[in-house]
Amino acid sequence: MRSRRRVIYAIAAVLLIGALAAWATPKVLRRLDMQGLKPVTVAKGLDSPWSIAFLPGGSMLVTERPGRMRIVTPDGRLGKPLAGLPPVWAKGEGGLLDVATDPQFASNRTIYWSYAEPAVGDAEGASTAVARGRLADNRVEDVRVIFRQTQKSADVTHFGSRLLFDSNGLLYVTLGDRGQRADAQKLDSAHGKILRMRTDGSAPPDNPFVSTPGALPQIWSIGHRNVQGIAFHPVTGELWASEHGPQGGDELNVIVAGRNYGWPVITHGTEYSTSAKIGEGTEKPGMEQPVTWWGPISIAPSGMAFLTSDRYPQWKGQLFIGNLRGQALRRIKLDGHQVVEQQRLVTGLLERVRDVRQGPDGWLYITSHHPEGRIIRVER
Repeated sequence: MRSRRRVIYAIAAVLLIGALAAWATPKVLRRLDMQGLKPVTVAKGLDSPWSIAFLPGGSMLVTERPGRMRIVTPDGRLGKPLAGLPPVWAKGEGGLLDVATDPQFASNRTIYWSYAEPAVGDAEGASTAVARGRLADNRVEDVRVIFRQTQKSADVTHFGSRLLFDSNGLLYVTLGDRGQRADAQKLDSAHGKILRMRTDGSAPPDNPFVSTPGALPQIWSIGHRNVQGIAFHPVTGELWASEHGPQGGDELNVIVAGRNYGWPVITHGTEYSTSAKIGEGTEKPGMEQPVTWWGPISIAPSGMAFLTSDRYPQWKGQLFIGNLRGQALRRIKLDGHQVVEQQRLVTGLLERVRDVRQGPDGWLYITSHHPEGRIIRVER
């Protein structure tokens, strides 16, 4: 009799748990509905999709971190991996990273991508590189590396890397410090920098360090740890960037030519292993303060975009940042350089948000960083 009661109690417990789960899931969805949002899966079955770039006609280029780039049709069909890409070092945070189309893509079919470039021969390690090529059918032709970090490292962290064109057709590239913290302050190293270059990789003559002896002429700003989000403000034209700090200390910055953003001399974060302070504190003359920072727990900010469409009228002009930690899309309302409101959105996805883009249809699109990753359109 007792054993029979135990079976009955066990069955009742399972049914109760199932009922609670069924109740909890709609609760999450109701919370999303109250925000007026409806996540719609556009494509699935992608291995850690890192970035998307929209093509004429509504198709998308998507990069998968292990080293594949595909075309995804508007109805979500995945094309075969494009042939012609150079080898990718897919270890740790390394792999195939961002992708962007040339401002004149409609006529030249040129695309750009950043990736972890492996060392040549028997050497170990990798560094971030940027390449360009011409999209032709199901391959990329005339591939050329236009920039590379020459120092290879076996460290598997902090590759960056986002690509962004300005209105003059100049390309901005974000580069992580590759675990070499001190290099972020050195003008002869590409580690921990944001670069500004022409489409052939050369430096424009008005870059801030062009005339500085020994400095890399492509450098636009220094003192970065690992910038993985970058966007131009639609009204002011200012360049904004989100940056991974250490334990705590994730930052949102306005990037100004020639400025020093402090890493690793100043930071609001601490060491992962000991929670000890890093560098000389949180402020130092000649080094920039972030617009805001997140801590003591990191949010791990990644791709970001300013909303310019009317799809979400109450949020037009606001900033949206993907969060790897916390698995959310973060909405940020600004008043000049002040953050006046933040909200975590689509938290019921239970997947890390890697990229955020506004599509040609005005909707926000996000990618989920997961071995069975998705491209998601956030409707309302």
